[in-house]
Amino acid sequence: LVAKGYVQKHGIDYDEVFAPVARVETIRMIMALAASRGWEIHHLDVKTALLHGELKEEVFVVQPEGFVVKGQEEKVYKLKKALYGLRQAPRAWNIKLNQILRGLNFQRCSKEPSLYRKEENKSLLVVVVYVDDLLVTGSSLEVIQEFKREMATKFEICDLGKLTYYWGIEVYQGENGIVLRQDRYARKILEETGMSSCNPTHVPIEMNAKYSKSPDDKDIDAREYRRSIGCLRYLLHTRPDLSFSVGVLSRYMQEPKECHGAALKQILRYLRGTCSLGLRFKRGGNLKLEGYSDSSHNVDNDDGKSTTGHVFYLGDSPITWCSTKQEIVALSSCEAEFMAATEAAKQAIWLQELLGEVLNEVCKRVMIRVDNRSAI
Repeated sequence: LVAKGYVQKHGIDYDEVFAPVARVETIRMIMALAASRGWEIHHLDVKTALLHGELKEEVFVVQPEGFVVKGQEEKVYKLKKALYGLRQAPRAWNIKLNQILRGLNFQRCSKEPSLYRKEENKSLLVVVVYVDDLLVTGSSLEVIQEFKREMATKFEICDLGKLTYYWGIEVYQGENGIVLRQDRYARKILEETGMSSCNPTHVPIEMNAKYSKSPDDKDIDAREYRRSIGCLRYLLHTRPDLSFSVGVLSRYMQEPKECHGAALKQILRYLRGTCSLGLRFKRGGNLKLEGYSDSSHNVDNDDGKSTTGHVFYLGDSPITWCSTKQEIVALSSCEAEFMAATEAAKQAIWLQELLGEVLNEVCKRVMIRVDNRSAI
């Protein structure tokens, strides 16, 4: 049975619909932690996960065609559990999974609702939830195997073993650490855009390049432009070097011009020569959080807004980064730098408290490096 979710009405037969999922920054942080400690990361998939959710609303469905009971055509089914197609099915499944994990003595992290931890007999087990996918890591292989056996008694699960592929990201776990790459995905982008045999370039965007809406330039195919930018944005999960250039071109999705198309080709040419680049989380070393904040003053020719940028490292590896246009116009470079540092400070507070909660340690101060004396 599949429900007709499109006929449901909010407040009558559904309320909350979305299942909270782990942020990609959280996943990278857990991978960096696992690599540093030499832990293995395993991947579990729950089969027909959405059918396990228990409904809190009253939902009725008509008898399906071909299975109508003669003489009782006016009767309907009342659902106790969720069906695929129901608006609230993901949320109901998440509530069910939360109950099961709490029953197994897991604690839900307050800073990341999709992250669970359990500490028993000096062994730490961490579970990251993304709808029906579970990433499991811990201080010993025995606690991971025990968790798998416990979950198998609750649900029908597919044990995919050590994590190798997730979200289109290739994961390589070895003795020296963990490597994340999107090599195949990058090559697929080049193939679909017809740039798989182009000449590579060394930089994704020219130094001090100025772009605007350029009303006098010729329009290009907006659909293909948006598609390419969307594909590149997904590539940013493992490529912080593309964050600024893709972020700048994302501002012109509405009416892209020839100059924007040329800049897009520059990024694709850079990608052609750097497909195999990715993130490497090394084994050993300290777990010190450190951030860098910067901004460019009045970089946008259309509205005069500056660009905020920050990156945070856990040990020697970047785990979160951002490049985005600021919401208000800065009147000076000092003000632009201050707003960028403020956003970095927010991220730092969240990261240090999340890491402290996972490791059950006191939060350590995070050093944020800002290159503007007035803002400091």
